[in-house]
Amino acid sequence: MSSIELEIKDQIAYVWLNRPDKLNAIDLDILKGSISIAKEIKANRAVRGVIIAGRGKSFSAGLDFPAVTKRKRDILLNFIPNPFSGVNLFQRAPWVWRSVPVPVVAAIHGHCFGAGLQIATGADFRISTPDAKWSILEGKWGLIPDMSGTAALRDLLGDDVARRLVMSAETISGAQAKDYGLVTEISDDPIASAQELIALIAKRSPDSVAASKALLNQTR
Repeated sequence: MSSIELEIKDQIAYVWLNRPDKLNAIDLDILKGSISIAKEIKANRAVRGVIIAGRGKSFSAGLDFPAVTKRKRDILLNFIPNPFSGVNLFQRAPWVWRSVPVPVVAAIHGHCFGAGLQIATGADFRISTPDAKWSILEGKWGLIPDMSGTAALRDLLGDDVARRLVMSAETISGAQAKDYGLVTEISDDPIASAQELIALIAKRSPDSVAASKALLNQTR
């Protein structure tokens, strides 16, 4: 069973975090798979939107430290920045969704912690259940959220709110995350709401949508 799966249906690419027994904790297969799946989607002109979601009870409970650190050589190699892009695997995987030329929506339920939250902030939009649990959890373990999520946080949140959430590692609800600006929309059925948003955008020229997304990325 793959840790991350791609399913294309009705012009929407569904990217499933697929470790439900681990609350979709992020391992190296998810990080590497995100990059290869994003590349596959970029090459498919029929796809008009992407929904990233988690199977089971949660979107993602964060980084799976035992799984990620099991192979010492791999962890070292994956922390080294790529000489061409200047970023490492952990930074590239969440941010790769910004390079996909269609709207990317993270559909959140259950937990959205740590590395999972950073993947969600790499999406263009985040739709969450009101009772979902959100946390920039790295501070709890004496770490920093350096998987590119901080760049998105500075776009989405006021400076003081970003500092509070990063430094405190407190857990907030989906409803609170919406009030802060971290969440785009609240829904009892995030996937259905994501489908509706993609359908709305799909009415526009795909070339215009792609160019508009690229323009916003370049001018941020």
